[in-house]
Amino acid sequence: MPEEIFRYRGHTVEELKAMPIEDVADLLPARQRRKINRGFTEEEIGLIRDLREDDHVRTHLRNMIVLPQFIGKTIHIHKGNNYKPIEIIPEMIGMYLGELVLTRKKVDHSRPGIGATKSSAAVSVR
Repeated sequence: MPEEIFRYRGHTVEELKAMPIEDVADLLPARQRRKINRGFTEEEIGLIRDLREDDHVRTHLRNMIVLPQFIGKTIHIHKGNNYKPIEIIPEMIGMYLGELVLTRKKVDHSRPGIGATKSSAAVSVR
């Protein structure tokens, strides 16, 4: 059984990496296409340049779009109080970096404290 090759809208990862960024933008959804057509900020250009040179980069740019050039790299994305390392895989093309790292923790509730419910108000506090 042959191994399944990942394709994004009919193109392999190697084809996507070889394409100019404008052609990749035409394959992305409308919001991501608009962002690319308007141009990247200085910080986003710096992130792209850093990822060309290094495989591990730390960033606060949660609104950066995952481009085909990022595949196979590890990006440490800021989540509010620390960085979480995320290895970029082909299925992440077109997503924002902020979608990959959640900023809120799951709330684990324990039993209610005194005064939390009407029945707990009758309990004596000793």
